[in-house]
Amino acid sequence: MESAEKEARKALNRLRRALEKGRKELEVLEGAIRHAEGQDFPSEAYHTAARRMDELLDFLEEEGGRLEEKILQAGGLEAGRIRRSSS
Repeated sequence: MESAEKEARKALNRLRRALEKGRKELEVLEGAIRHAEGQDFPSEAYHTAARRMDELLDFLEEEGGRLEEKILQAGGLEAGRIRRSSS
């Protein structure tokens, strides 16, 4: 794997982990604020923020797949013909 592809894969993984952690933290914040504010809690704003984070995670999955396909093609392999072992 070339350096650019290696760095891209690392960046994708770091950003994915950060977004996953951020999504969990948003849930914790939502619970705390909901408890504190009761009826005044802005639930739609939190649903929108969570949806946006999910969209970013979906984008990263697409980019990861695209990058993997390019790496396999550069190595002379077809992406659809690769089987992963369960070990």
